[in-house]
Amino acid sequence: MFHPGERAVQARAGLPADPRGSAVVGATIPPVAAHFLEQQRMLLIGAADEAGAVWASPLTGAAGFVAAADEETIVVHALPGAGDPLEGVFTVERDVGLLALDPAARRRMRANGKARRDGDRLVVRTEQVYSNCPKYIQLRHLAPDDAEAARRPVSVTTALTASQRRWIAEADTFFVATQAAGLGADTSHRGGNPGFVTATADRRLTWPDYVGNSMYMTLGNLDLDPRCGLLFLDWEHGHTLQLTGRARVDWNPDRAAGVPGARRLVDFEVEQVVQVSAASPQRWSFGGYFRLNPA
Repeated sequence: MFHPGERAVQARAGLPADPRGSAVVGATIPPVAAHFLEQQRMLLIGAADEAGAVWASPLTGAAGFVAAADEETIVVHALPGAGDPLEGVFTVERDVGLLALDPAARRRMRANGKARRDGDRLVVRTEQVYSNCPKYIQLRHLAPDDAEAARRPVSVTTALTASQRRWIAEADTFFVATQAAGLGADTSHRGGNPGFVTATADRRLTWPDYVGNSMYMTLGNLDLDPRCGLLFLDWEHGHTLQLTGRARVDWNPDRAAGVPGARRLVDFEVEQVVQVSAASPQRWSFGGYFRLNPA
């Protein structure tokens, strides 16, 4: 069930040789998962570009824009937009990690597999499908779309600006995409109270690794390949901030002890930053923090 990187991280975390997390992983899409997908308005995807840099990107649409065509196929009627780092990369089949997230219900599911563009659709052959618990999902409600929103010029830099560092410091949620050669890609959610991610420099971030489902899919991939992508959303205005770089897990317990709730810390070195204004017409209103977020 687990690949060598995941098993190595589980062992270092002191888990038994065959830990059982909160998720049941299979290659097929159960009916309850298919129903959940059909209700979603947002999908997060993670993949590598032609140069091997890993990115996380959002896809949005009306309910039904993502659906299970059969037990092992997901069809997404959307593609990464102009200026998105993953624009055009799915002309060939490649590893992809999908995360369907419903902030209003604090529900999520993940599906990893192979994806390829088919016209204006993304067709995904699933290899792993599983649900996750509601931990660290902040409550948000979908407001009416901004029909007047127009995608604006994209900003591409190799370091964070002061305003981008403030954006990150105020964030309560981000998404992380990882992959390992021959073992697939994955997209995961990370949440906490504002300030849980710190921008310690214009090219360095740090975040805590909280108690999760003990599967360690993200950290397991990073154990084999440090390349990863981060996505921060401006939920109220539809802007996106995408980072690619390399991450390293710091297992020093003394350092983690200084951060509430942290089992360990993850340090991320920025290699490229892409900011898109009005990347999505969706608007979300804040409803409340997850009650067990570390203080």
